[in-house]
Amino acid sequence: MGMRWIDVEQIAIELAEQFPEQDPKQVRFTDLHQWVCQLDEFDDDPQHSNERILEAIILAWMDELD
Repeated sequence: MGMRWIDVEQIAIELAEQFPEQDPKQVRFTDLHQWVCQLDEFDDDPQHSNERILEAIILAWMDELD
């Protein structure tokens, strides 16, 4: 089974690898949602995300860059 919305840390790692020049603090939630859904390993219902999950992904992505 692939990544799900609850796999915040793994999603953040994948995003950091795919978008190395992107500052996660500058990402709009709509873009983030689209990018996550387009990840090869992502296998969850796109409608199951919410603002809290997207914020957690952004924070994990920021941690990944530190």
